[in-house]
Amino acid sequence: MNYKPIILIAGEPNSIFFEILFKVFKNKKVRSPLILIASYKILSLQMKKLNFKKNIKHLNLKKINDYRLNNNSINLINVDYNQKKAFEKISNKSNEYIKKCFDIAIILIKSNISNKLINGPISKKNFLKKDFLGITEFFAKKFKKSKVAMLIFNKELSVSPVTTHLPLKNVSKTINKKLISEKVLLIDEFYKTYFHYKPKIAVTGLNPHCESIDKFNEDEKILKPTIKNLIKRKFRVSGPFPADTIFLKKNRERFDVVLGMYHDQVLTPMKTIFEYDAINITLGLPFLRVSPDHGPNEQMIGKNVSSSLSLFRAISFLERVK
Repeated sequence: MNYKPIILIAGEPNSIFFEILFKVFKNKKVRSPLILIASYKILSLQMKKLNFKKNIKHLNLKKINDYRLNNNSINLINVDYNQKKAFEKISNKSNEYIKKCFDIAIILIKSNISNKLINGPISKKNFLKKDFLGITEFFAKKFKKSKVAMLIFNKELSVSPVTTHLPLKNVSKTINKKLISEKVLLIDEFYKTYFHYKPKIAVTGLNPHCESIDKFNEDEKILKPTIKNLIKRKFRVSGPFPADTIFLKKNRERFDVVLGMYHDQVLTPMKTIFEYDAINITLGLPFLRVSPDHGPNEQMIGKNVSSSLSLFRAISFLERVK
């Protein structure tokens, strides 16, 4: 069975991405061929710094169909980036370089070279600025998709925030019946497509204990009727549940996914329970976009002590997809 290659965007050059990629190459057998989009110069400097050796095979984007790819070498599409040291401080300097890497990846996706993409971590503050809330929204605009969802996936339990990287003061103004329903539909479709069953989805309330001292209680006015309607439509949805107890062991064993109202409401307990054993999947795109569930980790660059588990899980998941 022939599988398409997995595209890897290295992302922020001053991050732990190459370190964890080298560890994956060293310790795990990767079956699907990988196409890395990155700077040859940065890659070489960090290979030397981190004492990693592997041949590099340079690919020509215009002749990409002519190559027989395997992982005996690092299959590289070079994007020039001028940096003298292996690691420097994260800054706006890398923005144009990262943009070029993403542009090349989008060409490969739209040319049907691949339908699978992993991006390394980037600095949202520097690269996305105020243009996008996150990479989820970045790709949504690039592919003109208005309905997308962030799923932090683990085979035991996954979570999804209805709102992503949004200030808390704006969350209550943003959630509505339509948006919540869209997320449930995307999650349901994902599990049916890749795991062949309808997931059990728990929905958290917005307010502590699903109660509010205000006259307008979002849990009563928005969440309860939305969930009731989704149940009528044969979705396996329950709630709203208080967010402070839904992650208790006996509760989380009942569900496949917890859908929360905002980012830290579900990502904080998720990372506490699973640490790096999870991946970030964007639902609703015409291809599978996955990323390790962590950022550039600037404080740890060059120390060679970071965990490669999340990146390995991302590659392993995409290897299952034809």
